[in-house]
Amino acid sequence: MKHIYLMPGMAASSLIFENIKLPEKDYTMHYLEWIIPEPKESLTSYVSRLLVKVVHKKPVLLGVSFGGVIVQEMAKQIEVEKLILVSTVKSNKEFPRRMRFSKTTGLHKILPTSLVQSFDVLSKYSFGIAPKKIEMYKKYLSVNSSIYLDWALDTIMNWNQEESIRDCIHIHGDEDPVFPIKYIDQCITVPGGTHVMIVNRFRWFNEHLPALISS
Repeated sequence: MKHIYLMPGMAASSLIFENIKLPEKDYTMHYLEWIIPEPKESLTSYVSRLLVKVVHKKPVLLGVSFGGVIVQEMAKQIEVEKLILVSTVKSNKEFPRRMRFSKTTGLHKILPTSLVQSFDVLSKYSFGIAPKKIEMYKKYLSVNSSIYLDWALDTIMNWNQEESIRDCIHIHGDEDPVFPIKYIDQCITVPGGTHVMIVNRFRWFNEHLPALISS
């Protein structure tokens, strides 16, 4: 039996994995959720607190978007059987130009996270969702704490991983508007996949994940 821990994207709940179904005789899925960071908490410390929920040895870790950054940091603290990254980046070299600009200028700090009752603002940074699809995904974004959002945005902008982790599986859509594929090196490409393909292309994952995990 393989134990798979799934980490959602920024501000999202584990409901984004509700349609991911793997053979129950081979896999047990465990859903991780975001916690509120401590004041000025480091990424390493935050990940250590999340790891309390990972109770099996050598698990499979799967992370989406910012959750992909989190599971990469987890893999630096524990031994894993497999590291699966979805709609994310493997190093800061894969950041799009606008993120590099924001880091340099501090533009991301202007985002009014204290007023994040507006789903339209949050969706731009969590999923890159088009306005017409906001209602469809509204239920998936559950963390509206400004403390968390300020920390999350600043943490990903200042992520200092310059070299990709070896032996990971990176799955990326060729129509991802948040992390455009032209900046991504060495990945399994999902044609037509967007940043939210874990939700709207779940059949692709259900079909391919078992073989990828076992490979």
